[in-house]
Amino acid sequence: MKLFSIAKIKIPHVFVLLTAVILFCSILTHIIPAGMYQREKKTYGELTRTTLIPGTYEELDKHVSIQGLVLGDHADHKASPVSLLEFLTAIPRGMSDVSDIIFLIFIIGGVLGILQKTGTIIAVIQALLHRFSNSASLLTLVLMLVLAIGGSTFGLGEELIPLVPIFLIVSQKLGYDRIYGLSLVYLAAAVGFAAATTNPFTVQIAQGIAEIQPGSGILFRLVFFVAALLISLIYVLRYGRKIKQDPSKSIDYDESISENQFEKVKLKASHVWIIVSTGLIFALIVYAIQAKGWWLAEMSGGFILMGIIAILISGISLSDAVNSFIKGMEEMVVAALVVGFAKGVQIVLQDGQILDSIIYYAATLLSDSSKLFAAQGMLVFQTILNFFIPSGSGQAAVTMPIMAPLADVLGISRQVSVFAFTCGDGFANLIIPTSGVLMAMLSIAKIPYQKWLRFIFPLFLQLILLSGLFLAIAIMIGY
Repeated sequence: MKLFSIAKIKIPHVFVLLTAVILFCSILTHIIPAGMYQREKKTYGELTRTTLIPGTYEELDKHVSIQGLVLGDHADHKASPVSLLEFLTAIPRGMSDVSDIIFLIFIIGGVLGILQKTGTIIAVIQALLHRFSNSASLLTLVLMLVLAIGGSTFGLGEELIPLVPIFLIVSQKLGYDRIYGLSLVYLAAAVGFAAATTNPFTVQIAQGIAEIQPGSGILFRLVFFVAALLISLIYVLRYGRKIKQDPSKSIDYDESISENQFEKVKLKASHVWIIVSTGLIFALIVYAIQAKGWWLAEMSGGFILMGIIAILISGISLSDAVNSFIKGMEEMVVAALVVGFAKGVQIVLQDGQILDSIIYYAATLLSDSSKLFAAQGMLVFQTILNFFIPSGSGQAAVTMPIMAPLADVLGISRQVSVFAFTCGDGFANLIIPTSGVLMAMLSIAKIPYQKWLRFIFPLFLQLILLSGLFLAIAIMIGY
């Protein structure tokens, strides 16, 4: 059954694809009515977010002129559709807005280059493969479980981008393809991120905005996390079993991982100490993000410390360390810049002031619905909106001030509106081309977007249906 014929369409390079999406959204600013909500700054734990004020939406007249179409022409209290100049500058402005993420990716890539030079990465991989030589499925279970827990509890995402090559090596040695390797790291973390238990960037912020007890309802979300991870594990393992039996059934069979031969590196005491120090520093970073308000600059500093300690423990020369650091950063160029390109989509929607209009019309449509239909509608809306705002915390700040009071009007709990948000925001990241993390990882793994879509879309549908089912259960039990 040729259900996903879209996978056979030749999709251009990720930069071309994202530029086309930015152009499409720029055109929408000339078509969709403009409008805006008033906003206010609020602090949730250690994070400060600018949120919408419900009931303050005001439609704006569009100011259109010949100059405005080319160079931009703004008038007070009016919206201006995106000009040619604003379209052309959306990408560099996007890169400027997410420069901290871009440099974090470069730094992590450089530190991984140092770890690679010390032999730690290869030694650990070979030790794992030796330990699980007769049970690839068990190793898959262990890796995906650890990363899913990390995504669900700590919101792991961008930090994992430079780790893709490592998981590709693991996949190759287990006899699988690139897609299987990417699933070990990205799919696991993304499913955990969506099935959020204590994710500080989605569920905690959303609960704060919705003015419900942070951490409340965790048992329901924990059951959902187990169900979502189980479905994902079965899906990945079935795919792996299929290509093990017949490699030609690999979706990226024509671009399978080349048979690289790696030098045998015995796991030594120095490698163990590097692993321990790296793990402790990473744990400290994750803790400080939630408890001390650390963000990307502090994270980058923590990763630099990892590299310094690895150099001291391994005893490699400073010259080798610097060259390895530079090489590691070079391998992250496309992945880092993709994040800036993806941000350009949100930039043009804000320039044309149509983002608030999309939210207002969706909320108006849902306000006349039944409880069950409205909850499902929230899920669909959050899923679609994630195409335009792929940031979890950013989407929470924009939509939850509207969805939480709407839940009151509809007679459903605010907890349900939060759950619809986390599922819609999270699972959409598996398929949307505007997700900087997804597109960065695909570029590193050298997996064409259409091939990933062919692999992941059936699972995405299963997870969305699971979300809808749990939303229905939530309403029935008064969650």
